[in-house]
Amino acid sequence: MISAPTNVKGRFPMYTYEPLGHAYKVCISASHRFGTDAFLLADFAGARHKDKVCDLCSGNGIVALLLSRDYQPSVIYAVELQAEAYSQLEKSIEASPEEAKKIVPIMDDLKEWTSPEKLDLITCNPPYKADGAGIQNDSEASVIARHETACTIYDVCECAARSLKYGGRLCVCNRPERLPDVFEAMRRNKIEPKRLRTVHKDKSSEPWLILVEGRLGGSPFMRIENPSSSRARTVRATRKR
Repeated sequence: MISAPTNVKGRFPMYTYEPLGHAYKVCISASHRFGTDAFLLADFAGARHKDKVCDLCSGNGIVALLLSRDYQPSVIYAVELQAEAYSQLEKSIEASPEEAKKIVPIMDDLKEWTSPEKLDLITCNPPYKADGAGIQNDSEASVIARHETACTIYDVCECAARSLKYGGRLCVCNRPERLPDVFEAMRRNKIEPKRLRTVHKDKSSEPWLILVEGRLGGSPFMRIENPSSSRARTVRATRKR
């Protein structure tokens, strides 16, 4: 990793840059990092060169960067609420190649934001835990990232319904126990669940992640894909570097 400026006390770096391949770099800090789920979501969503895309709850921009690196859509709006994460998002874009400049950073609340143009694809790696579920003893940034205190899965789907074109796709990841909530939130906003992929650590384990694609105005019909290994998918995504 490439070290960045130190904090006021001068003992620890405020952030570092992690290379993603093809000269792309993502800015990370103790509060705003990324996990395997970001690679899995970007791989699941895909994109076309002509697509107009948005990544909600963008954090330091990891999903937007991966979509730009692997698919090079025409534009990617990256919407983030927290100031520190938004600053890292900007730094990630600045540190990455010219193609990454098609990522448009937006600091806004997705409950209020609407895209300036109709979109083909929206991705979101939302907070996984319902508000009030589990212990919230982390930092404020971690609580917002992990718990539905600032936005819910319904808020994500409502924002997507405002901004997608008819037939546009919403792709999200979440924990398996939240699958009924994801389906309900999509359908209440006229987004029909169309594709489901479960991710497992190995063939004998239960899924630890779900990936769901819905289409605005889609007709009822769902394709359930073969279970996926998180290791296999991560290796595949990494090979795109």
